Order: sequence, then C-alpha cells, then structure tokens
Amino acid sequence: MTARLYDLTSSWTFPNTQQEVWDVIADPSMAWPNWWPGCTLAKPLERESNTGASAEELLLATTATLNFKASLGYTLSVSYHPTIVDSPREVIFDAGGDLAGKGRVVLSAPDSGQTQMDIEWRVRPTNRWMTLLSPVAAPAFTYAHAALMKRGETGLREYLARQSNRK
Repeated sequence: MTARLYDLTSSWTFPNTQQEVWDVIADPSMAWPNWWPGCTLAKPLERESNTGASAEELLLATTATLNFKASLGYTLSVSYHPTIVDSPREVIFDAGGDLAGKGRVVLSAPDSGQTQMDIEWRVRPTNRWMTLLSPVAAPAFTYAHAALMKRGETGLREYLARQSNRK
C-alpha cells in the first residue's frame, strides 16, 4: 500500500520584522523547542563537517530531528535538513523520519508592516500504522496537523513578543 500524500499549508502573521522572525525560525541551533509547545529534540543536531561560519552555511549543514506531540496523543519524529536557504526569505528542506517529503517556509513583508510566514508540506507517513489508517483517518491527521501548527504559531508569537520586550 502506497502511503497517502499530505499536501498541508499554513499561514502565520506576526507584528515583527521579517528579519526578527527569520532569526528565530532559521537559527542553526534549531531551538524550536524553546518556543513550540509539544516540540522536543529527538536527538542531538547532526552537522556536516567542513561547514562555513555563516548562519546560512551552518543551517544548510544541519539536520535536526524533532519530536512533535500531536493533540490526538501520538508523537511524530521528523527530521529537517535544509537544502536551499535564501536569507531572510525562504528555506526549503527535506523531511524524514515519520514523515518523508519536502517542506518550504517563505517569509514576506506585505505593506501592513507585519511579517507573513507561509508553510508548505508535501509529505507521506512512513510508519505502518499511519499508512494503514490514512484512508479513514486522513481528516483526523489533517486536524491534528492544524492544531499542532496553531500551537507553533502561538508559541512563536509569544516568544517574539518576549524578545521584543527585552530590547
């Protein structure tokens, strides 16, 4: 049985500058657990040797494996390896682990003075139970993804507000 392809999108808007949002989401230390509720590092970061010193080069050399606790009670372990970094605008990455495929995050600054973050996922589950349940559970998995993303958006908004208050 071929696993179902999930084509998932989210759009987040922040009152912060594009650079402020970029500095948090594209930090080579992948400190997402600092702001994303239900997200933890599954294992230490993997970093290719012979990397440059710039943030872009470090990000491109890094693979992070993160655990995400879904609202339905299961945990997904997903690895992220950036393949294209266009600072401070776009990151394209390969996903592995429990979800395999590609993702893309694009930041833009519309005329409103805010920063919009558009997130695209094209992934297939790799674990057998999700593959078998997808024909009937796809709506529940999509709901769980949306709830997880909402927690990430709220966490990032609160984190950015705390960072702005420290300035």
